[in-house]
Amino acid sequence: MPNLPNALTLFRIFLVPLLVVILLTRMPAKEYVALGVFLVAALTDFLDGWIARRYKKVTTLGMLLDPIADKILVSAALISLVDLQEADAWAVCIIVGREFAVSGMRAIAAGEKITIAASKLGKWKMAAQVVGISLMILGARLDDIGLWRMTGRAALYVMTVMALVSGVDYFRKYLPVLLARDAGAAEGAAPGADAPAAPKG
Repeated sequence: MPNLPNALTLFRIFLVPLLVVILLTRMPAKEYVALGVFLVAALTDFLDGWIARRYKKVTTLGMLLDPIADKILVSAALISLVDLQEADAWAVCIIVGREFAVSGMRAIAAGEKITIAASKLGKWKMAAQVVGISLMILGARLDDIGLWRMTGRAALYVMTVMALVSGVDYFRKYLPVLLARDAGAAEGAAPGADAPAAPKG
């Protein structure tokens, strides 16, 4: 029987190309359509976690795939908004760079049999990103007085700060563990590596 939370996570990933196509093409009221797609994708982020906890369907795959899906969604939306000149490229580079850094650490941790689940601070960061991206998408449409656009930019700066803070929190918690594990592995391998070869014959 398929795991519903994981299926919702995959569905979120599949919505990303549709969101990008809508944002970057010319069609009537594309911002409203894009906002609808983005909010549906964001809703699956809430639902997959809630269902997994409520019905005890939490899996290692789900814990790894869920944050990856979030990062793909947010990065694609922000890069599209940079192309539309609704987001500052420097702020988006910081946010996307943080996502790559944390994903890299997760990949290294997975190799050491350590699963890094999304933290509460990371969830708050994701909530801020949903609000900020929604405001920027609307700002591309409702820009008569510039209020939406200014609010969206302010939200982008809040997102940038939260991305940095949550990223530092992840590294503060898990980098020492990974370094200690790596040091222990190196010490365990050193005697074998340095031992002289057995004489032949």
